[in-house]
Parts: sequence; C-alpha cells; structure tokens
Amino acid sequence: MPIEHNMILSASGWRKVFAQSGNERDQSAKIGSVNKALCFLAAESFFEWLKARSGSGQKAKAAATLNESKAKKRRLKIVVATDTRPTGKECAEYALKALCHGGADAVCLGVAAAPEIMAFARSFDAFVYISASHNPIGHNGIKFGLDDGGVLNAAQNLEVRAIFERKLNEAGGAEEILKRANAAKSAAFLKAVSKEKVAANKKASLAAYQKFSRLVTSGTESAAAQKKFFDGLKAALKKSKTIVCADFNGSARCLCIDKKFFSECGLKFKAINARPGHIVHEIIPEPENLVHVARFVEETAAQIAESENCRKTKSAAAQKAFKTPTIIGYMPDCDGDRGNIVYYSQKEVKAKILKAQEVFALSVLSELSFAALRQKAGKKAGASNKKARLAVAVNCPTSMRIEEIAAAFGAKVFRAEVGEANVVNLAREKREAGFEVPILGEGSNGGTITYPASVRDPLNTVMALAKFLAVKEAWELWTKARGIPFKSDYTLDDILDSLPKYTTTGVSEKRAILKIKTSDHAALKKNFQKVFEDSFNKDSEGLLKKYGIVSWKASLTNGTKERLGAKDFSKSEKGGLKILFYEKNSSAPCSFIWMRGSGTEPVFRIMCDVKGKDAKKEKELLAWETKMLAQADKIR
Repeated sequence: MPIEHNMILSASGWRKVFAQSGNERDQSAKIGSVNKALCFLAAESFFEWLKARSGSGQKAKAAATLNESKAKKRRLKIVVATDTRPTGKECAEYALKALCHGGADAVCLGVAAAPEIMAFARSFDAFVYISASHNPIGHNGIKFGLDDGGVLNAAQNLEVRAIFERKLNEAGGAEEILKRANAAKSAAFLKAVSKEKVAANKKASLAAYQKFSRLVTSGTESAAAQKKFFDGLKAALKKSKTIVCADFNGSARCLCIDKKFFSECGLKFKAINARPGHIVHEIIPEPENLVHVARFVEETAAQIAESENCRKTKSAAAQKAFKTPTIIGYMPDCDGDRGNIVYYSQKEVKAKILKAQEVFALSVLSELSFAALRQKAGKKAGASNKKARLAVAVNCPTSMRIEEIAAAFGAKVFRAEVGEANVVNLAREKREAGFEVPILGEGSNGGTITYPASVRDPLNTVMALAKFLAVKEAWELWTKARGIPFKSDYTLDDILDSLPKYTTTGVSEKRAILKIKTSDHAALKKNFQKVFEDSFNKDSEGLLKKYGIVSWKASLTNGTKERLGAKDFSKSEKGGLKILFYEKNSSAPCSFIWMRGSGTEPVFRIMCDVKGKDAKKEKELLAWETKMLAQADKIR
C-alpha cells in the first residue's frame, strides 16, 4: 500500500514534521521509517528529473563541447547539506543514498547555511538542502536547486513533484522503499560521508562563499575594483568603530564565515548562542525572538561606555560627551538565510528592533543608491550613455514605501507572489527584459537578496546598512533626491527618520494569521469578493468616509505575474490577492489589504499597509478584512 506523505510541496521547500513522534516541538533526531522513505524518494525524484533535463544547465552546456556520448555519461555533481535541526542527519543520509545509488557524485558538506550551499553549488550541477527554514524544530524539509544558486521555480518544482507522486504510487510501502534504500549503501555513499571528504568539502564551500560575498557586497567582479572598494570601506568602518552582534541561536551560521567576513570588512564582531544545534529559543527571527540579541546589543553598549569612562574619567561631563558607536545586531533562522535587525539607537539610548518592512526598505535604499553611484561613475569614465533602468523585484505584500524609495532613483518596482523562488525568477525575467535589478526580496519578512545572490542572506543585509553608513556619497544622493537636509555626521536613526512613513501589519502578529475552513482558496476569494463589494458600496463599516477612500483596484499575483485591475478575485487561486485603496484625485494608493494561504504552513495570512503613521487606520482596515473573510468562509 502506497505511503501518504502529507508534505507541503512548494517551490520554497517540501516540508512536514519529520520528528518521528509527529510533534512539531520534538527535539529528537529520529525520523522513523516512513520519513526515511520519503527522503529517499524525494531525492531520487529530483535526480531522475535532473537526468531527464541534461543539456539545460550551465555545467551540461559546458560539457556539450565534448562528443555526445561522453556528455551523456558525465556524472552529475550534486551538493548536499543540512541546517542544525536534530532530524537533519537522518534526512540527509537517505537523500544521499538515493543520489549515490542513482549514479550522482554527491558532495556532502554536513551542516551549512543556505546562502553558503547556494554559493558553492554554482560550481556544480545542483544542490539538495535539508531544512525547514524558520519553522519549529520538529519540522524539516528539502529544497532543490540548480547551478545558478537558486531553488527550482514553480514549474520545475511541479515536474519533480509529479515524479515523486508517481514513485509513491509505484513503490509500495515504506519498508519496501527502505530495503532499496539500505541496499544502496555503496562505496560511493561511504566515500561521500567520510569525515575527511566532508571536512574538505566544507573548507572549499566556506572559501567559495567568502569569495562570492565579496562580489555581492562590492558589486564588481574586478579584483582591483574589489580591493579598492574594501580598502575604503574597511578604513571608514574602523574609524567609526562599528560593531556587529549576532545571536546565532544554534543555527547553521555557527559554522559559517560571519566572523571572518565582517572582520575583513573592518567591523568588530561578537556572537552569542554560537554552538551548532544548541537552539535556545524559537527559531523565527521576528520581534518576539529578537529580544535576545537586543539585550546583547545593550550589554555591548554598556560595556563600551564603561570601558571608555574607566579609560578616561568617570565624570558626568565625560559620560554625557561619550557617543556610543554604531552597533548592529541580527538573528538568523535555522538555515541562516534570514536575519532581521536590531540596532543601538543613539537618539533613544537603547536597542531597537526594526520591523521586517523597515529592514528591507533600508537594504533597498542602500543598494539602489550604490547602483546609482556606479552608473554615475561609469558615465564619468566614458561608458556608454545608454544605461539599464534600475528596478526592484518584491513580493506582493511588501509595503508601498518601496515605491517611494525606488522613485527617488528612477527605479521601477515589480511584484510577484509570495515565495523566494517567485521573486528570484521575476528578477531574472526583468534582467532579460533589459532592467538592472541590484536588489530583490520579500519586505513582508525582511528577506534581502542582493544580486548576483539568489537567496536571502543576513550578511548582505548587515553590509547594506554598514555601506550606507560608511559612504557619505550614498547618503548625500538620497537626501538630495528626497529634498531633506544633508547631515555629514549622520546615524542609523537619521536614516530611519528619512524613510517614507508607513504603518504595516507584522507577518508574525497573531491578528495576521487566520484559520480558514474553506480549502478551495479560489472559491473563498470569490465569496470574499461578494462580501467586499457589498460592504464597500454600502460603506457598512463607515471606514471609507472616515479615511477618504473613494475607489479600489484588485491586484492578483500568481508566480511571477501580477494582474492589476483584475475583475475576478478567484483568478488569484492560491496566489496573492491585494485590494488597493485610493483617495479622491490621487493616482497612487493610500493603503491596501492583502491575503494568501501559506505555501509552507497550514495557515491563511492577511495584512494591511497604510501610508503615514496611522496605527488606528491600519488596525481598523485589517479588522474589516478579517470580518469579511470570516463571512466569506461561512458561505457554502
């Protein structure tokens, strides 16, 4: 009898509770026979798909210079790694068995952060990454990707999924699959998991990631230009004594390049909870869990102040004159591809937790300004007058503040459905169309992806802030575009004050997560449209008159496509649905409400974005959306 997998099979990852007990909070390492079988079949399905598409990847294209028979015999090289979840080791074991049994050259890294394996995989054919990102510790999952360092797109994921489901139906029960899996414990598998081989692979992977991070941070492949960039950055950051504090929370970043990379950039670095697998609090890097690194940042500031006062004098005047250096803190999730930010506010004299939308907005501001400076320098150096138009690719619920930031640099904003793969592929499409897309990501979770990276990375987020603080030309360009006074001795407080003001629902807030009974989301949205149009036409909540809203437009996002002005809400299906609201005589929306069922968790997410500092408006519009969804959910 075929086994039931009950996995969420999205392009962002195939996930479920892998702990044998089925308890999502279980910290045990055992996954049980069914889950072992699932890991084996999932990796086997991916490998079968890879072989069927030989000739379309970068490595395969390079091999095409050989004669056809030799190219077909080339063994595919696939990188495999895990985050620090207890179940990762057994999940990886059965994935590796499948790959080795199929004839792949498996390159095992052991534990690695997602950005690390994805940078390293650019030199190979593909990667398999065992992780459930920010989900609770008993969860795990599998991400599949190719030699561009990104995960499979939605269409590719569906093809692998079809093979997987076919294999499930053909393979019989878990015990039958495991017999085949354990028979596959070949010499190739033993070689792949040997301590010596894994250690050598890990060393090479870290070196590749370090090199790639220098490219991403500097924005240039030229060794001479990189040296000039980092020499200047290092001098500026050392002068400002900028400090980076990390709460690793036992994540894969414990075994990563963070300390080395930041130190080489001129940043002082400190970390807590730096033992791999020692996960001491919840994994998702949202405000409720950033309190730990916030406390660490404040302790660091207090130690610096005490040291300075002890070294000089303990007088009240000296204490008042002392200025705490810039301190930036971050906490990654378990796979280390996301790190929301805490900083020490010199204005408020305490650590402040930045909201996800603020983190992304700061990163976009920095990278667009540096892209504009590069274009300006290129023009001065006599480069072609024709320059690519700047653009940003974001997910549907990213705050509209991004449009205002982009407008300052003449950049266009493109939106995709929620999901890292969707945003990455949208950016690729726009580059092919002639745009320069230096940064992309998901403002709703603070995930920053800096080109040519294809994955979120806290290193890139921290460096975006550090670069903007160190290079006054970038700040000057921004202040001029915004029409605000230029201040040479500026701080992160000043940069935040200069951002467009918006009020946005946090992705992890309880009111942003609903339990919906209707499993058919297209039908739910069709019902919602009836409820919404009736409520809007009658202004049944009195909100339209109260906030001057006179019209609306619907935006649907599916994959990389956005349809603005859609008439049928149900066409968004499982994608994103956003209702933009407009005031009289305004071409730009003043607010929006948004909804989408999660692709990786059994929840329905909603949010609201409002121009200006108006918490009451955001709260009331979100409550209106919640009420209408509850009504729509009852319609049968």
